[in-house]
Amino acid sequence: MDAPSSVKPARPSASVGVTRVEVSGFRSAREVTFSPGPLCALVGEAETGKSNLLAAIRAVLDPAAAPLTAADMTAGGEGEVSIRVRFADGSQAALEGSPKRNAVIGGEAAPPTLFLPAEERAGALLAAWTPRRNGPAAEVFERALVRQAPTLAGRARAVLAAVESCSAQRLGGLVLLIEEPELYLRPQAQRYLYRLLREFSFAGNQVIYSTHSPAFLNVTRMEELVFVERLPARGTYAVQPEAVSADDDFRVMTEFDAARSELFLAHAVVLVEGLTEKLVLPFVFAALGYDVDRDAISIIECGGKPNIPLFARICRATGVPFVVVHDSDRKTSGRLAPAEQALNALIADTAGAERVIVLDPDFEAVAGLVGRRHKPEHAWREFAARPAAEMPRQLVRVAELTMSFVRPPTEAP
Repeated sequence: MDAPSSVKPARPSASVGVTRVEVSGFRSAREVTFSPGPLCALVGEAETGKSNLLAAIRAVLDPAAAPLTAADMTAGGEGEVSIRVRFADGSQAALEGSPKRNAVIGGEAAPPTLFLPAEERAGALLAAWTPRRNGPAAEVFERALVRQAPTLAGRARAVLAAVESCSAQRLGGLVLLIEEPELYLRPQAQRYLYRLLREFSFAGNQVIYSTHSPAFLNVTRMEELVFVERLPARGTYAVQPEAVSADDDFRVMTEFDAARSELFLAHAVVLVEGLTEKLVLPFVFAALGYDVDRDAISIIECGGKPNIPLFARICRATGVPFVVVHDSDRKTSGRLAPAEQALNALIADTAGAERVIVLDPDFEAVAGLVGRRHKPEHAWREFAARPAAEMPRQLVRVAELTMSFVRPPTEAP
């Protein structure tokens, strides 16, 4: 999420860069299509093909620096590659052919391109220079990165300094491709670099990057996200979520932080009302032989039951598997207030009833914590010592349902 600022920058310019990418037969990308904006984050597991998509864009925009090789071909080096891009001005460029015979068609007015690969960040930092890198913004990067400090941290700071300098000077006209901009940066610097990259895109540049850091994922700008997955039979493919509605924009911005943005990087998510459930559920998983961190499961505290539908819509939009846990809030008389009845129905409708586990009347009653003070601390201590046989049935169901999204039945411990 953007850090507070006294002046809100304008929306990114669409005058420079790539607006559509179509890749066929390139490495793990058998058939992939996506539409990057001025700022675009490629999100996914390791080895899903995020770097391959960056390499494909570079291959068509900077063919002299990235000539095709046999390793770039799918199906064991056989077949042909087709990489097509459309630019913001409507023009197009295409790289077609094989390592021995290929050509780039169009792209005469393509913007300069700069590629910062992760594997070279500990060494040369930049891929080889070519004539495609020209213009004032590219020159700033060259000066900063060629003179970088010899340490890993120094090189990371050089990337930050280059973006900072370009942003300060409002230099535009560059397509910047970056693998893992978070490398070797502390969390505060990651958040700062993300802000700088957005400002850099506002100046008429384009930034396309792969990342595993929630600091570079902005839930209020889901149009910036491209989720990259890979299946054995299909290869790499890309999914782009719809942006949140204008009505939700402010709520999302105020409710999400880096911890909650972690849901974009999870194998599965459990959405809960508050801190007590967030603290307790890892012990339930552990008692059943599961480790939420090992299995990349995020337990997201939504800041109250009324926020759960918003989080559920975001999970649905991004394709992240999720389970919802909430109280029924039934009164001691056994009746539900009309407002609670309506909210419960909204959650079931938004998430899907099959994903919702309702604790009746509430978590405290289900967990046997009724009448206790200091609820989060007491619940944490109580559940840390409970064996699996004493875990509440409803909470066991939460863990089992979540694990069904993460592991096939044959992988269960």
